[in-house]
Amino acid sequence: MRKGEQTRVAILDAALDLASREGLEGLTIGLLAERMQMSKSGVFAHFGSREDLQVEAVREYHRRFEAEVFFPSLREMRGLPRLRAMLSRWIEKRIQEVTTGCIYISGAVEYDDRADNPVREQLVASVTIWRAALMRAIAQAMEEQHLRPDTDPQLMLFELYSFTLGLHHDARFLHLSDAVQLTWAALEKLIVSYQNQNYGQNRSR
Repeated sequence: MRKGEQTRVAILDAALDLASREGLEGLTIGLLAERMQMSKSGVFAHFGSREDLQVEAVREYHRRFEAEVFFPSLREMRGLPRLRAMLSRWIEKRIQEVTTGCIYISGAVEYDDRADNPVREQLVASVTIWRAALMRAIAQAMEEQHLRPDTDPQLMLFELYSFTLGLHHDARFLHLSDAVQLTWAALEKLIVSYQNQNYGQNRSR
């Protein structure tokens, strides 16, 4: 990469770290310039405004989320193995973020009622892409007859999201030591409840 591109990447790294700890609203040009030991004008040269910086931070977080969670899961067999891989990597990322924070979750709290806000729109777009990927994986698992034909994809997706939010709340806010263990147990119980009985029998043979 050229020097300017390297500087931009370094600024985004610092921006993501600040945003995960302080929230997107805590991400300011001044704090970032101080962290990078740059002038404010130097940061502005790469990002025209604080809002542009916040939007790009969300985009970069989503790119990394896909690289760590979604794309590696595509190597798994279509159906329940792929869905399980996506869920496993998703929960693992949430566990990693317990000590820092999740931009999607904190951003939802910060921007839930801000209509026509570019940062909110980017957050919604990123989360919607991930939700759509999960819905496709659930649908494919049903097509492969790994999940019961009466599975309600919308309900299953809601339950999965509830687990991740519960993990974040109990582990990060309440500091409950058994939050991770309970999340894994709840996740497995949910999958089994939707699993096609014939699929389980075929795996055990």
